[in-house]
Amino acid sequence: MSDRFTLITGCSGGGKSTLLAALAKAGFSTIKEPGRRIISNARSGADHTLPWVDMNAFARAAVEMAHADLKKAEGMTGQVFFDRGLVDAAVALQSASGASHCTTLGPHRHYAKTVFIAPPWHEIFEQDEDRKHGFAKACDEYDRLVAALDDLGYEPCILPQVSVADRVGFVLETLELTPE
Repeated sequence: MSDRFTLITGCSGGGKSTLLAALAKAGFSTIKEPGRRIISNARSGADHTLPWVDMNAFARAAVEMAHADLKKAEGMTGQVFFDRGLVDAAVALQSASGASHCTTLGPHRHYAKTVFIAPPWHEIFEQDEDRKHGFAKACDEYDRLVAALDDLGYEPCILPQVSVADRVGFVLETLELTPE
């Protein structure tokens, strides 16, 4: 676990990827969401793991990718922000298969204790080609993540529903960081 690794998780369509893009633009290292990358690979023919076809296989692939992302981040310098990550993948796997997220994650935290969590935000939620589920399922996912973060000893810090620039400011102020 590294205090340099900050997880941003929460409700689908809650603005996480937009926040990560703004943090990258500010000079910070970021790791893109495993699920979106898996779906992109499937669409390009490199894989056939889609959540709406086989959620269990998709979640297992996300766990593997999230582990690889953590190893990759070890070689990076400075603060590294993760758009979703191993916690999200483990919670998805638990939901799909019943496998305990605690067993999937192991005995220690993989990210800094403070985890930023995007709450449900109906006004910005959008379904798209890769996000086929509706707002109600996104809210259920959020509830599972909040419970898991508590179980795993993380301290969720709810992101305010404000502009992207203000969210970036909130994250940096909370972590006592300045743009790179």
